[in-house]
Amino acid sequence: MPYLVDVRSPAEFQMGHAPGAINIPVEQLAIKLSTGLDLATDAEITVYCAAGGRAGVAKTLLERAGYLHVTNGGGLSNML
Repeated sequence: MPYLVDVRSPAEFQMGHAPGAINIPVEQLAIKLSTGLDLATDAEITVYCAAGGRAGVAKTLLERAGYLHVTNGGGLSNML
């Protein structure tokens, strides 16, 4: 099952997000990874933010944690 992860802040997420996206702010991702993120390491994961910068950081964090299929989707406009 593919996952679409919005790594923007909760306030940004509330203002609008891609259909089906879950919100995991990039600032909280490392903590969630250390406590157990409920995503399979072989799942297809696309991360996005406002313009792609935070998504790049999230992609790196996920790959370092052993996630195998992570894509930087860039900004929200790319996901709509």
